[in-house]
This record gives sequence, structure tokens and C-alpha cells, in this order.
Amino acid sequence: MSVLLLVLSALVLIYFSIGGKTAAIVMSVATLIGVANDDWHILSFLVGGILLALALLITLPGDLRLDKFSRPLLGWVRSRLPKLSPTEQEALASGSVDWDGELFSGKPEWNKLLDAAPAHLTSDEQAFLDGPVEELCQMLDDWQITHEHYDLPEKAWKFIRENGFFGLVIPKEDGGLGFSNTAHSEIVMKISTRSVSAAVTVMVPNSLGPGELLMHYGTDEQKQHYLPRLAGGEEIPCFALTSPVAGSDAGAIPDKGIVCKGEWNGKEVLGLKVTWNKRYITLAPVATLIGLAIKVYDPEKLLGGDDDIGVTCVLVPRDTDGVHAGARHLPMNTVFMNGPTWGNEVFIPMEQVIGGQDMLGKGWKMLLECLSIGRSISLPALGTGAGKLASLATGSYAYTREQFGRSISQFEGVQEALEPIAGYTYMMDAARLLTAGMLDRGVRPSVPSAVLKYRNTDLMREVINHAMDVVAGRGVITGPRNFLARAYQAVPIGITVEGANILTRSLMIFGQGAIRCHPFIVEEIEAAGMEDEDKAAKKFDGIFYRHLAHTTRNALRALVLGLSKGWLETAPRHGDIEKYYRQLGRFSAAFALMTDVTLLTVGGGLKARQRLSGRMADCLVQLYYATAVIKQWHEEGYPDDQRDLVEWCLQTCLHDLQNSMREAIINFPVPALRWPLRLLVFPLGATGLNGPDDKLGAKVAATIVKDTPVRQRISRGTFINMDPDDPLGRVLNAYKLANETADMRQRLHEAIRSRDEDELDGIALLMGHQRKELVDWACAQGIVTADECPKLEEALTALYDVIRVDAFDADGLKALAKAATGKRKVVERSGSDS
Repeated sequence: MSVLLLVLSALVLIYFSIGGKTAAIVMSVATLIGVANDDWHILSFLVGGILLALALLITLPGDLRLDKFSRPLLGWVRSRLPKLSPTEQEALASGSVDWDGELFSGKPEWNKLLDAAPAHLTSDEQAFLDGPVEELCQMLDDWQITHEHYDLPEKAWKFIRENGFFGLVIPKEDGGLGFSNTAHSEIVMKISTRSVSAAVTVMVPNSLGPGELLMHYGTDEQKQHYLPRLAGGEEIPCFALTSPVAGSDAGAIPDKGIVCKGEWNGKEVLGLKVTWNKRYITLAPVATLIGLAIKVYDPEKLLGGDDDIGVTCVLVPRDTDGVHAGARHLPMNTVFMNGPTWGNEVFIPMEQVIGGQDMLGKGWKMLLECLSIGRSISLPALGTGAGKLASLATGSYAYTREQFGRSISQFEGVQEALEPIAGYTYMMDAARLLTAGMLDRGVRPSVPSAVLKYRNTDLMREVINHAMDVVAGRGVITGPRNFLARAYQAVPIGITVEGANILTRSLMIFGQGAIRCHPFIVEEIEAAGMEDEDKAAKKFDGIFYRHLAHTTRNALRALVLGLSKGWLETAPRHGDIEKYYRQLGRFSAAFALMTDVTLLTVGGGLKARQRLSGRMADCLVQLYYATAVIKQWHEEGYPDDQRDLVEWCLQTCLHDLQNSMREAIINFPVPALRWPLRLLVFPLGATGLNGPDDKLGAKVAATIVKDTPVRQRISRGTFINMDPDDPLGRVLNAYKLANETADMRQRLHEAIRSRDEDELDGIALLMGHQRKELVDWACAQGIVTADECPKLEEALTALYDVIRVDAFDADGLKALAKAATGKRKVVERSGSDS
């Protein structure tokens, strides 16, 4: 009994996070009670006493624990911790931890999520969205941009430069607009719903580029010279990172700068002789200022240090001798300026190093810090914008398109496609806003930025594919009427750039998060890396036992909450969604347990276990997006008309989370641990979280079909155009007229259907373009009144026009082909890939 009570008391103490002297007293009392209950039997006394001594030794710090346990354990832990390259060490040191750390903790503090300052816009930012952004969108014709001009119109370029679009985040004192990260995201998102090419043109200078790097790391002289010129559009920037032989492995870039002396503005100065070969560089064809990531070497020891100085960020003016740029890539028929740039032994002075000579070799950390900002904004906003456009346009089209005498939005098969369009768009928007709010609070979310970039671009693909399924042939035919083609073609761009999704999922999210967001691992790595063994052992002693308790507590929580289906977990009562909080708390504990078991058993081999890392990344993605949805609903005051959407999102995330964790366990690389993990995480089986049912799915599908505030909420931030000659405006105008004439058209359909087959005349066989004859017949039959006829004819005209597709003159296409033949000349660069 002494052993039983000791073990039970220890487990309870660990479960409730009680340690120190209090824990020692409780365990001692429990053991004494057990011995007394055994009538002070000698065996109970000895065994209980020995185990109690061991428990106290582990619980209470001291020299005995340090020498007998911690020192030997430190050597073992050193062998298990991941071996980190200098690049990976810098990656871990960059950025900061926020809500992602709570998800890794195993017991999220929900108030930290709910009480955090939300994303919001100032009155100036909203005015910019309602003014210049709206005006820019109005002057963009995406068909002309992508199929006729292969560029933005000159008036759009001029407007972008003159209205500060290149200086959204540059401080006002430096000539910029000084907007928040939330405003940056909203601006990019709105423009993307009009033109992906224009959105990319605006977003790149404001994310990873010279401006961002100069703001954070530039010298005073560099800031004073360049920032006003960038903000005012006098300089067009680009930043070149990717090389042909080093794509995702940016740390392996071959581009180099050799420290030397050279001539600059008529004087001999110390500088760098730079050689580079970059590709996929947005704005490179038109850039006047080229930012480069290179590796710097000092073979002549002119700086007096090591030969290999490291990754460095530099600025090269386009008009410098030896700079090559201007050739263009055409990324999937989007025509934002993108292309290669190269140079061979181009000399620049040290003043062109971002941050000056003192920042030589510090470029990798600079890039990581800024990339976490840009990656949190640009592509996630693009993905959300695509979702909002698809929701608005596809929901409208589904309502207006009729087959078999009724709207296709009433068909369950179509609803099955509309459902994820609405749900995933709401989810993307919630995660976008949660992360933008972090940025505005000063957080540099390295792990959430990877989560958001990966998942939002992946959901963009899901949503656009579903939209194409609904729109069908109407979305396949290229032409100025097509409102989905550009978004569909842009999907692979988002999937590929700023860290390809395969790499991001299978290596970065969990590989970086498991260490960066863990409450103890970073400190343990620091202790293991200390050269002073005494200091290392003492630091390790103060961390390891808390880590041990943390792992044990999460194992207990996973088991207990799995057995109780989360009901023993406390949860906020806001919004009447306690059951979802409980399940998320349960899976956070299971995720934290799986993280520790993975690090303990796989350790440094995690980089090679990419399937496991990818599945664990999927678990974190679902936890993050589910909690983002809760946060967003909280900030909007828990409106009841959004409940169906919120519950659909939470049920979908939990279902996918359950499946991802199950897959991680049944394929765990240490087979002996599969069943123990299964029993701890899924003691009642990996069932019960089945996702949304058909009834809820139909309700969610209806949110983008019915003209309600929820539909407006889902599409909030989209550029709205009601012009019937505009590709989107044509659909929205038809949707408006269809709603206004719903009763008239219902009467007309019923009259046609109710006619006796033997009495049918030609009216039932009229073609779609013979609307006047149909309306005249309806008026003559008294089905509609004379006053209703004009409105009905206008609606029928719009409904027919919305299903039409473009057909081009054959001779015109032949002439176009003849004119284009031989005009697209591939730019070759001798001896290398450009």
C-alpha cells in the first residue's frame, strides 16, 4: 500500500503541476499512511522508503542529484539532441514564440489567446483601403494585363508609385505610410481579388526586400538615403535569394562576395567583388535597386578575421557596371515582373552592405527575421483573397445557374463543393488575422509564419479546385468573362515560393517548432553546448527534471482526457463551445507528449523522418487553425449567425487532427512504442471525431449562396464591382437580379411545368436567348404583371449572360499567332543556368 499511495500521490502532483517542498511533504505523508495501513510491515517500510527517497532525490535539487543523476544524464542527452548546423542554430535563435508555444505546452492557457490584442485597422488604414486601393482595383483589367499587355498598365504603375504602395510599412518619418501588418495584409488581399499580378507587385517590396531589411538593420545613412526613395517609388526594389543550384536550401547559396579594394565614385575603397546568378526574382526586370544574399569570403585577410565570413545581405544599384537584369520569367500566365539577374565580379563598397561592415556574415539571421514577417502576410493574404473571391463568385454563380428547372445550389453534389469553399475561406481568414495580430504586437512568429504560408496556400488550392468543379465549363474557357482562371493558374506559385510547401511541411514546421516552441529543449541544447562542464551540469540540473515532469504530466493528461473524452478539462464558457476547447486541450497534451517521445527516440534523425515530421506538422496546423477560428469568433462578439461556420471549422480541424495523430502513431519509427502511444493518446480508439455531418455541411454551403450578413462576412475585404460588363460584376449583377425576381421566376417555372404535355406550344422550347418571347407569353397568360415584365426580362437577360463564355474570331487568332511567332526569345546565359 505504501508503494501504491506513493505512486498515486506522485502522479496526482505531476498532473496538477505541484512540485518542490509541497510535493515532498505530500509524497512523504502518502507513503507513511501506506506503511501504517500495512501495519508497519518491514517490506512495506523498506520498499516504500527506498522509492520515496528516490522520488525526493529527483524532486528536490541538491549535490547528490547533480552528481549521481544529472551529470551522467547530460552525456546521454547530448547524444539524443538533434545535431544543428550553424544555419539551423541561427534559425532557432531568430523570431519569437507566442501562441504556438502554448500549443506545444500541452495545456494551453486560453485567456492568453482570447485576451491578446486582435488585428485591427486605424481610420487612416481603412481610408486607404476605401480610397487608393479601391481606385487601383478599378483601373485593373486582368484579361488585358495577362493576355494583351503582359504587364500592368503604365497608369497603374504610376499610381502605385505615387500613392505609397511600395512604402506601406516604411515609417512616416522615412517617407512611408507607416501602416500596420494587418493593413498590409488587408491591402494585398483586396488587390489580389482583382489581379494577382498587381497584388504580387505591391506585396513583394513590402515583405522580404531591401526596405524591410533597411528598416531593421540599415545604417542611419542607408535609411536616410534609401527609405524615402523606396517609399516614394523613385527606387523599385527586388531581393534576390534563390539560385539555380540552391533553391530551398538557401544556406547553400553559391553566390559570393570577395573582400577587396576597388574604385567607387573615383576613390579607392574597401568593398566586395560580387558574383551572383539568381532566378525567380520578383521585380528584378524593372528593379533599380537589387538586394542580394551572398556568402562573403576574405582570402587576403583584409578584415583581419576568418576567411569564411558567412551569409551577407548587400545592395547593388542596377546601373552598376556588370549587372544583368531585364529578362523575364512568366509564372503560370501571371505577368508580375519576375526574372533572373546575374553579375560577375561586380565591385561594390562596404557602404552597400546592409547595416554596414559590422553586419558582414549576419545576413542569414536578418533574412530569417524578416522572412517570418513577410511569410506571415503576403502569400497568406493571397490565399485568403482567392478564397473570398471564390466564395463570392461561386456562391453567386451556383444560385443563378439553373439546371432541371432549379438552382444548382440546391443539388447536394454542388453543396458538397460549396461547403469547403465557405468553411476553408473562413478558416484562412481567421488564421491570417490571428497571425497579423501577433505581428502588430511585436511578435516575430517564425513557426506560425511557416504554418500559415503552408496551410493558406494549400487551402487556396482546395478552394479554387472546388470552385472550378462548380463553375465547370464556365471556368475552363479562357477569355475576359472568366472570373476564376487567374486564381486557378496562380495556385502553384503560392504553393512553391517562399519555402516550397513540401519542404515547409516535412521539415520546417515541426522540425523547427519542436525545438523553438518547446518549453525546455532550447535551454537543454544551450546547456549541452556549454564548454564548462560544471556550469553545463548545473544548468541542465535545473531544467531536465522539470522537462521530465512536463512529459509525464502530458502523458497523464492525454490518457485521462482521452478516457473522459475531454470532459475533465476546464474550458472557457464563451460561445457555448466548451466541448471543442476540451478536445483541443486533450490533443494539445497528446501533441506535446508525441513531441517529447519523438525528440527522445528519433532525436537528431528527425530530419530524415520527414513523413513523421509532416504528420506532426499537420497536427500543429489543425490546432493552430482551430484556435484561430475561436479567436476570430470571440473578437466579433460570438454572432450566432456564424455558429454553423465556426462549428464546421472546429469539427473539421478536430477530425483531421485525430487522423493525422493516428497516422503518426501507427507509423511511428520505433515500432515498440506504437501500442503504448496508442493506449495513451487513443485509449478508447481513434474514433468519435467524425467531422461535420451532411446537415451542417448544407448549412455552411448556404452561407455563400443566401444573401445574408454571413455571406458578406466571408467575402469581407473583396473588391466589389457590380458592372455587368466586368467578369465578377456580371455574376454579382445576375445574383442581385435573381434575388429580386425570385418570386416572378418561380411563378414562370411553375406555369411552364404545370402545362399539359398535349397542350405544350413552342414556349417550352424557346432558347435561352429568346427572353422577350418568354416574358411576353408570361404577361399574356397573367403569370406576371405588366409592371413586372421589364424587371423579369432584365433578370433573364443577366442570367443568360452569366453562363456565356468567350469565343474568339478564328482569323484574329491566326493573326495573333503570326504576330507572336519568334517574338518570345529565350535569354541564354553562356555556361550557366539563368
